[in-house]
Amino acid sequence: MPWEDVLKQVREVMDELAPQAEITNIDLEGPLVVVYTRDMEFFADHPDIIKKVAQTVRRRIFIRPDPSLLMDEAQAKDEILNIVPEEAGIRDIYFVPETGEVVIEAESPGAVIGKDGQLLNEIKKRIRWAPRVVRAPPLESRIVKEMRAYLKLVREERREILRNIGKRINRPPLSGEQWVRVEALGGYREVGRSATLIMTRTSRVLVDCGLNVAVSDKADPWSGAPYLYVPEVWDASDPEKPFKHIDAVVVTHAHLDHVGLVPLLFKYNYDGPVYMTAPTRDLAAMLLIDYVKVAQSEGKKVPYESKHIKEMIKHTITLKYGETTDIAPDIRLTFHNAGHILGSSVSHFHIGEGLYNIVITGDIKYERSWLFNAAHNRFPRVETVIMESTYGGREDFQPSRREAAERLKDVVMRTYDKGGKILIPVFAVGRSQEVMLVLESFMRNGELPEMPIYLDGMIWEATTIHAAYPEYLNKDLRELIFQKKENPFLSPIFHRVESVERREEVISSSDPLIVLSTSGMMNGGPVLEYFKHWADDPRNTLVFVGYQAVGTLGRRIQNGLKEVLMSLGGKPFTVKVEMNIETIDGFSGHSDRRQLVQYISSMNPKPERVIICHGEENKCIDLAIGLHKRYGMETMALKNLEVVRLR
Repeated sequence: MPWEDVLKQVREVMDELAPQAEITNIDLEGPLVVVYTRDMEFFADHPDIIKKVAQTVRRRIFIRPDPSLLMDEAQAKDEILNIVPEEAGIRDIYFVPETGEVVIEAESPGAVIGKDGQLLNEIKKRIRWAPRVVRAPPLESRIVKEMRAYLKLVREERREILRNIGKRINRPPLSGEQWVRVEALGGYREVGRSATLIMTRTSRVLVDCGLNVAVSDKADPWSGAPYLYVPEVWDASDPEKPFKHIDAVVVTHAHLDHVGLVPLLFKYNYDGPVYMTAPTRDLAAMLLIDYVKVAQSEGKKVPYESKHIKEMIKHTITLKYGETTDIAPDIRLTFHNAGHILGSSVSHFHIGEGLYNIVITGDIKYERSWLFNAAHNRFPRVETVIMESTYGGREDFQPSRREAAERLKDVVMRTYDKGGKILIPVFAVGRSQEVMLVLESFMRNGELPEMPIYLDGMIWEATTIHAAYPEYLNKDLRELIFQKKENPFLSPIFHRVESVERREEVISSSDPLIVLSTSGMMNGGPVLEYFKHWADDPRNTLVFVGYQAVGTLGRRIQNGLKEVLMSLGGKPFTVKVEMNIETIDGFSGHSDRRQLVQYISSMNPKPERVIICHGEENKCIDLAIGLHKRYGMETMALKNLEVVRLR
């Protein structure tokens, strides 16, 4: 149905079901149909009407107050501060005109709400904005505040972007034979540059667009990129808008091997939507900006600029777990928890009216961790699963989280007894926060001697983003932070390395200490500064707690490299690796072989087909063979550039 007919149908159904409600406008906003009214009380008293309208037109319907009803933001903020007592501890008040909401962050949410909701009702009555009260995060995130400010700055531009996206989503599907294909564009039989294209007769959706940092080249900004130049993605007849046939981009999580080249699409004037969770958006912005900055400082040619990251943010539509939305005329998307990092998602694609269902896992952890619940694997329908296999080899069995923690404690204790220092390369997001929790717990309980833990790179800022989205953490950690008031991330053992001078002080310290630093595979970042100064001392220990991709310095050291050519003051010199090298499995955010098999075995209903990706070639093939032998289902380990018709 053309978009004009969609709006017309919504108006007709509203007139039929709610003739007494004063509707001032109906408009498209990305995948939503937004109905503006002067009578919010009517719809609050009759919530079933919206449900009936949505079921009739088969669209997501949102009711919002007519903008003319809303009090000026500055005046409304003053009113809120006058109504709410000081003991509520209001930290921030920000407005979301797109939804007609005002979000009130407070240390004591109950004091904002008042007895039986009296204060909240008073706020709503006076300012006409819909108040939403949230507990103030224990750590303030610079990225989150900047994101809010930026989205407010580009509010009008974004409104037009979303309207155009809505028009494209609501175009009529093409008639004729219906089919579904997927094309492997990157991350198949390899780890890095993840990209998968879902194609139907009507639509094309790109899932992830990552960078392989292990093979990035200083001279070639396209090195490590997915195969974006294939004709299904790149329209060579229109060099100004070569990606114009892509309906949507879906990002499973914020690591660079999944999101690192999404801004490149906007460099070539892609103007469609990017779907991800809110924490993925904030973490991705942080990591992408850092990637550009670090690459430029190392003399590498970066394939895009910071302005293209901003364009990505403008076009980003965030979804919550379990929220289903149209992303193309014949494709609906639902995100579920992947258990990998904050905001990471298993993506469920429902194609056509019951035609076909695809699940793309992204990176998953099918085990409850210190931070997250286990990855979701229950879906109404699924015919094909596209699943990662980072640790999918037949011998890839990782120890439990508890065993990994005990091993780390032992390594730290032995190094401490020798008077050495511990260097742990970590990704800013995921492993760093888990290692922080484990070390803090051991030191708080007296199982390790208390010593300073220094956080270098983007780790601290990533940790503050975790605090801003507590609903994405597991129940135990939320309870520890908010109910027991024992926030492990606020422990005095943690110290932020904010400058080169501070880093030099840590490097030259003679005391036992621990440094968590990026990058996690030692292919760049501040971790190299610590390594070059500490590598020749056998009292020190380098601890790998995450996957080291083929070709990275971390992988070569892990495999026994004893000399590393580096530079100091611009002059090359050789670093002898005399420090102790330890690899501690069990901290990974990826499932091991057992968990990957269990993920499929406990899925109900069982998929007809499993396509394996995101693993070294032998691991992809091995997992595909193992699943086929065990369950008799069709399995594939596609190569990059292969296409398979699913229906």
